Amino acid sequence: MTDYIDLFEDSNWQNAPEYSSETRKKVLHDEDSSKIILLKLPAGFFMAPHSHLMNEQHVILKGEYESEGKVYHEGVYRSFKAQQKHGPFKSKNGALVLVIWKA
Repeated sequence: MTDYIDLFEDSNWQNAPEYSSETRKKVLHDEDSSKIILLKLPAGFFMAPHSHLMNEQHVILKGEYESEGKVYHEGVYRSFKAQQKHGPFKSKNGALVLVIWKA
């Protein structure tokens, strides 16, 4: 893994089949018990409620998503504890979200 990645350039994006169709991800860090990705949510994105074995954090860099009846916009930070159910997530127009998982 490189120590320099431009978050906004078009390279290093991959399909993210674990998410809804057309979602893309850029893996920034993936080792031991932590993972950091940049997630590009397409317009019309939907993800059902779920939980993880690790803590999860979101930073919304562009756009917005809706979750649990509230809209979260650009510049918002969210945090979920391990095994805490969160979602569903919807994004009408798409979003760019920094997602961090850590034990």
